[in-house]
Amino acid sequence: MDDDARLARWRRHTEIPLVVASFVFLASYAVRVLGDGHLSESALDLCLALTFTAWALFGVDYAVCWRLSGQRLSFVRTHLLDTVVVLLPLLRPLRIVKLYETVQRRHGRPRLSLYARVIVYAGMAALLLGFTGALALYQQERGAPGATIRTFGDAVWFTCSTLSTVGYGDVTPVTERGRVIAVGVMAVGLGLLGAVTGTFASWLLQVFSREDDKRPPGN
Repeated sequence: MDDDARLARWRRHTEIPLVVASFVFLASYAVRVLGDGHLSESALDLCLALTFTAWALFGVDYAVCWRLSGQRLSFVRTHLLDTVVVLLPLLRPLRIVKLYETVQRRHGRPRLSLYARVIVYAGMAALLLGFTGALALYQQERGAPGATIRTFGDAVWFTCSTLSTVGYGDVTPVTERGRVIAVGVMAVGLGLLGAVTGTFASWLLQVFSREDDKRPPGN
């Protein structure tokens, strides 16, 4: 069995377990951030242990894929997104958007059209990144001197307005880490908006092109 076949087999068998681990990571991180000050230390420690356990699984998966690929250092360059996700595990739940495709393939069902997949994936990515971004921002900003993002609701509002590229400016991060997170949210918002807009424009062009092809000559 060659390297590509072994890598594909590994990913086929680990895709759903890793999606479950992504849910566990996100849920435990959210409970730890939102439950700080409300939950007992033992409960917070359990959430922390689950978070690091899931993160360790992500690292093991990356290491195994690196080893099976046979690409050595070039693996990092050709799988840049996987590398970023290992370093920034809050982005790992984006694997959830692939769960639909995996389930559909295993049941032999047809996939959504290209345009529908882009819209669905962009929407799910916006929700996931908005939630994780708000969690990370709230964790960094709460309690900071002069902070305007004092509650999780403030963080959600800032993330939503930033992802939509509106940016009201009524609440803004004041910490360095918070501003770095905000820059990431801005970049993601621009990327998602461009992807959705470009896909919708391409779909419209295709529809109008088909209508023109159906018209009688001379019309």
